[in-house]
Amino acid sequence: MAADDPFSRLDDDDYPAYTMGRAAELLDTTQSFLRAVGEAGLITPLRSAGGHRRYSRDQLRIAARARELVDQGTPIEAACRIVILEDQLEEARRLNDTLRDSQLRDRATA
Repeated sequence: MAADDPFSRLDDDDYPAYTMGRAAELLDTTQSFLRAVGEAGLITPLRSAGGHRRYSRDQLRIAARARELVDQGTPIEAACRIVILEDQLEEARRLNDTLRDSQLRDRATA
């Protein structure tokens, strides 16, 4: 597909393709849950020209993880904080792996 092909956005996990109603339906939750995870800072939906919230697939995955924790009895604010910390830990591990690999390559060529 060409870069200017409007259908190429369909493959973009960050493209805000889902309305709040559709997102809630896909997650089998309520619109108020989506507003709550937004207010907690877990996800920040984009806004359409009319001001309506729009969600990406990536945001829906994050909200789904919070929903799992809430379903297990975790308060929503705590669930959002846990998901944020999980993401930060994963990023730190990725960075650590990259630095370790770089050091190993440097030692091998020295």
